[in-house]
Amino acid sequence: MQFLKTTWNHTRRSPYQAFAAVFIMMQTFFVVSLFTFVIFGSAKIINYFESLPQVTVFFKNEAKQEQIDGLKSQLEGTGKVAKIRFVSKQEALNIYRSQNKNDPLLLDLVTADILPSSLEISTVHIEDLNSVSDTLKNSDFVQEVIFPKDIISNLTSWTNAARKIGAALIVVLGLDSIFLMVIIIGIKISQRKEEIEIMRLLGATSWYVRWPFIFEGIFYSAGGAIVGWGVSCLILWYANPLLSSFLGNIPVLPVSPLFLLELLGAELLLAVILGMLSSYMAVLRYLK
Repeated sequence: MQFLKTTWNHTRRSPYQAFAAVFIMMQTFFVVSLFTFVIFGSAKIINYFESLPQVTVFFKNEAKQEQIDGLKSQLEGTGKVAKIRFVSKQEALNIYRSQNKNDPLLLDLVTADILPSSLEISTVHIEDLNSVSDTLKNSDFVQEVIFPKDIISNLTSWTNAARKIGAALIVVLGLDSIFLMVIIIGIKISQRKEEIEIMRLLGATSWYVRWPFIFEGIFYSAGGAIVGWGVSCLILWYANPLLSSFLGNIPVLPVSPLFLLELLGAELLLAVILGMLSSYMAVLRYLK
């Protein structure tokens, strides 16, 4: 309790330095929260596309049901297919009729015989689409294979790039925060040289002198984590209507409150580690 009281007195006596330390940490944890939201949303989008029929294969008219069933079993045996659905000629006709029910002329011209049967395939992982597509194209009785290769490829590349950029920014800002915190705590130690000397003359141990500064670093880091998390959540809340209209039926928003609280807990844990590390580096450097 005495250490916490001393920490509060240190903070109260130099509010501008305290504000600078909290602001520096806030930037770091704002970026952490922001890129966590981006990665979380990207994962949700990929999961959504993975749940849809991603590959549609149309068969030639001479394709036999035994051949189609054999190809279906071959795909299921790879372990890469999450869901596969056979669409017969009659079912294809029913779909065509429902899509063109307001145009009687188109309905009269099309029969089940001229529509191809097909398979609608969803893969376990979106990266498996290319290999599944290649397997289908190698079949002699396959007429056409359709899948949004460019969209899937761009989405995966964008997600991987966001993760790498986010990780790099977090590392850079984390190191920047540690170094600046060391400087700020070092300045605070220098300002209290006489007070520290008096405490040592009165018999205070080295750790008795160090602990208030270490708690101070933890306080600044935790405060910055809470503010950064709060600002990012506020931005997400304001952007929610725009993002919802942009994403359409993709179930990304709203973000679960439990997820937000788990993110806050993880950031506070990281903040304690960063605060202790930077403060410990400062007291080792300036308190000898």
